Amino acid sequence: MPPVLQDRLDQLKTISLESGAHSENTRMCVMEAVAFVAGEPWTDSPECACPVISSFLRAWNDSLRSNEERDRLLKPLIPRLVGTRNAALEEKRALLAADWLVRVNTPAWLRLAGLTVHADVLAALPEITSFAQIPSIRGPIEEARENAASRAAARDAARAAARDAAWAKLKPTVEELQTSALQLIERMIELKEAA
Repeated sequence: MPPVLQDRLDQLKTISLESGAHSENTRMCVMEAVAFVAGEPWTDSPECACPVISSFLRAWNDSLRSNEERDRLLKPLIPRLVGTRNAALEEKRALLAADWLVRVNTPAWLRLAGLTVHADVLAALPEITSFAQIPSIRGPIEEARENAASRAAARDAARAAARDAAWAKLKPTVEELQTSALQLIERMIELKEAA
């Protein structure tokens, strides 16, 4: 496992994580910060980190609303991500992420959209422990997607007029999912520690 370079980790205390890809040493996203503290060449796909976790965190990093959220949620993970690459664990980690997306993340958004029946169906699916299961759960996922898409036009029309009110309604769901996503990342990292 590559060491975490303490002087670089200390430098991160004065740098805020940002969305997107960046030029070397000027600004950085969470995965560029992992490469930085591991002493790797500048990249958002560091060799020292699990590609599954890296992909999840690149997407999450860019979806967060502010640098403050990135710093609060993602910075503490940076030193723990160094050394998580393990090809033998990638499929298990991918299954954990797929399961979270189908049974936790998607149902939370469906409930918020008033599609509680579809949310409950997805949340009640068996844990995804094999990619062979995907065809058997495709029906409920597609049905939920189609119903959500039919409501999207109405939601989009009202969004501009009610942005602040919508955020007040969204915020608890977003915070719940952020906590859940952190727990998912912890489970993925712990696989490394248990291996």
